[in-house]
Amino acid sequence: MPELAVRLKDEFIPVDKILEEISAGLRQPQAHTSPKYLYDALGSKLFEAICELPEYYPTRTEAGIFEAYQDDIACSVGYGSTLIDLGAGNCAKAARLFPALRPEQYVAIDISADFLQIAVAQLQQRYPEVAMMGLCLDFSESLALSQQVRRERRLFFYPGSSIGNYTPSQALQFLRRIHNECQTSSQADSGLLIGVDLIKNENVMNAAYNDALGVTASFNLNLLLHLNRLIGADFDLRQWQHCGFFNSTQNRIEMHLVARQALTATWHGGAREFAQGESIHTENSYKYTQQAFLSLLAEAGFQKSKVWVDPNQWFMLCHAHAA
Repeated sequence: MPELAVRLKDEFIPVDKILEEISAGLRQPQAHTSPKYLYDALGSKLFEAICELPEYYPTRTEAGIFEAYQDDIACSVGYGSTLIDLGAGNCAKAARLFPALRPEQYVAIDISADFLQIAVAQLQQRYPEVAMMGLCLDFSESLALSQQVRRERRLFFYPGSSIGNYTPSQALQFLRRIHNECQTSSQADSGLLIGVDLIKNENVMNAAYNDALGVTASFNLNLLLHLNRLIGADFDLRQWQHCGFFNSTQNRIEMHLVARQALTATWHGGAREFAQGESIHTENSYKYTQQAFLSLLAEAGFQKSKVWVDPNQWFMLCHAHAA
């Protein structure tokens, strides 16, 4: 069997752990994969396209909040922060904050190494006065930051409602890890600036994950191509279809890949039979009420949360202090 590896920073790292994780998920009664595997280089570009779609309200709604309240946000956050961008992607969301926040250092963190390094290099050309670095890190597993990341005034930036990919209990543990990293800062004014998607009309939410152009479907199906490369699988995209819907019992959008026919999928060291209509659960996006999420922040140790929302009450931006 050929050695399996993925690129991490400038090294090729064996992915036995990745193979084990994905295999275990695919073998569960409800097969599932982590949403982090949606974001290879192509997946990251497809998600950029999703953010431009008329149905996908979170990106433009969050951008509208930043535009409407940028002075108030800057007053709450302060200047000269160590801006740590979790799931940076193309770095565009953080870049919009640079004029208002004037960070001393920008740390872009993402799981897609090549895509990340290109984005950081392009941003550095626009803001040569800001110290920048890109870290290829699976921050869903660990937030062990490089020694090169400044300890002063750490501001963790987690926009786009990505916190919804975690179950509420997982989100609490993740927020606690961020809080712990804030506490290692050499100053007391570290914190978190986070975007949260709020519960709203189901038709609005369902449309956001089932766009007419089919970009979200392509984004979801591309995960199978990524798995083919990562674990030597033989998924055939023509045998699968995208499905996204709001689960009102769990207050979450679910994304699935549904088998169009009975089939057998194989990968290095494993296989599974799928019946027609059986699915692989690829992503959740939990939605919150304002109070429910503020309670979660408080339970994680954050204090003095300040909230900004759009006129429709669809989306919330929150700055929470770690001290």
